[in-house]
Formats: sequence, C-alpha cells, structure tokens
Amino acid sequence: MVVLVTGANGQLGQSLQFISKHYSDIQFHFYSSSELDITNKNNIKEIFSLIKPDFCINAAAYTAVDKAETETEKASLVNVIGAKNMAQICNEFYATLIHVSTDFVFDGIKETPYTEEDTTNPQGVYGKTKREGEMEIIKNLKHYFIVRTSWLYSSFGNNFMKTMLKLSKERDKLNVVNDQIGTPTHAIDLAQALVKIILSGSKNYGIYHFSNEGNTSWYGFAKEIFNINNTIIDLKPIPTSEFPTPAVRPKYSVLDKSKIKAEFHISIKEWADSLKFYN
Repeated sequence: MVVLVTGANGQLGQSLQFISKHYSDIQFHFYSSSELDITNKNNIKEIFSLIKPDFCINAAAYTAVDKAETETEKASLVNVIGAKNMAQICNEFYATLIHVSTDFVFDGIKETPYTEEDTTNPQGVYGKTKREGEMEIIKNLKHYFIVRTSWLYSSFGNNFMKTMLKLSKERDKLNVVNDQIGTPTHAIDLAQALVKIILSGSKNYGIYHFSNEGNTSWYGFAKEIFNINNTIIDLKPIPTSEFPTPAVRPKYSVLDKSKIKAEFHISIKEWADSLKFYN
C-alpha cells in the first residue's frame, strides 16, 4: 500500500510521520510544500507518476485564519485550487484522496453537534475557501474521504497549546475567551483515524467528522493545559467581545462523530484524556 502525504512539515504531517513506523504494511511518502506544491498541477503529476500512490492524504492547507481575511487570493489558491488539483490528479491516477477540512465551514449558531448533513455557512475567508475546496473534490473525484476536524493541536507546529505554554513563560496573567465552544483534537488521534480509514478498505466515500470527544471553551482548554503542566498563572475568562479578531470564529463548533465511529469502528478519546496522554 503506497500512501502519499502532502504538507509533511505541518502538525498533522509530522504526526503522521511520528506514527508511520507502526504501520509496516504501508509505504508512506512524505512531501513538504516546497517539495510538492499542491497549487502546481505539473509538480503533483510528476510525483504521482514517480510513486504511483494508492492513497493521498492532503494535509497541506492555508490555515492562518485571521491572515486569510486579507490574503484572500493566497488562501483560495491553496485551499480551493490546491484541493481541485489534488482531486483531478487522484482521479487521473486512480488514487483515493483523504482531504482534511474544518469546523469553520459552519456558522456556529447551532447548539447541538454538527453532523455531516448540516448546512454549511462559513463566516470567514478561511472557512469559505475550505468549503469551496470540499466542493471541488466532490465535483472532480468519486473516491474521496473528506474529514472535518476542529481545534487541532500537538507537540508539532504552531497551535493553541504551544502558544499558551509559551505565553505562560512570558506573562503572569492571561485572558482567554470563554464563550466559543468546541473540541480540542490531538493531531496524533486524527492521524491514527486517517490511517484506519485507509486500512479499512471501505468504499463508503464522502464527508466524515473527527475530533476528540467532549467539548470545552478556549478558556477551559487553556486551564487544563496549565493544570497538566503544573503552570501557575492568573487565568481570566473573557467574552469574545473583549478579544476581537479579523476573522469571525464559530461560537459553537462541536462535531458529531457518529458516522465515522460506525463506519470505521474508531474508539475516540475524550479531549482532556488525550491532552494528558500525549503531554
């Protein structure tokens, strides 16, 4: 089984590299964005011709949520054109695409977990480009799994956990938003779920949701990070109105995982347990 992974230097790409040694029956090929540029169709085709993958995990994305509001073309190039290119090349080479998407495709006005059938209504450029990328894949490819996730963190790359720990070394006090609710997801748990999809042999293509179980606020997430790391800091919960950002965040973006659990028999850790386990 040959699996190509794009975005190898991102936190999901690095998490996939970290777990790859446990899967001797899969031949992984990891490519960073400088080695495989998903916005360059010829570049993708050259690499597909070289390694002839059975599966491609597209972990490459433009994820700078606030910057996307001003870097619209850049976000669109990677998240929309890049996704379209990957779908078309996968189609040409009879490869199955596993594409990672986001909770930001929803507007956050629900009060119960979002299912795959819920109407999307992204509020910012990042969410809009990710949704458009999903639609390009659906239009150009039959053999695909789109996996939406949320609040991704790990010991790799840049993420909320690492930012909190860094700030706690520089400050005595921190204010963190307490009225945005979602689910922190460890990138290694997501990586393992993606590999399980590959090994399942399932042909039930489509959109799936994956995050850890449970939910919290960014304040609750920060509090647990500091508790686990025995960090003493004056942590204050604040409303979103006191911490304005260029991009609108969903107020509620908990994902329903019933579909992915049923199809792939995946057992999912509670977010706080995962935080402790990998810390």
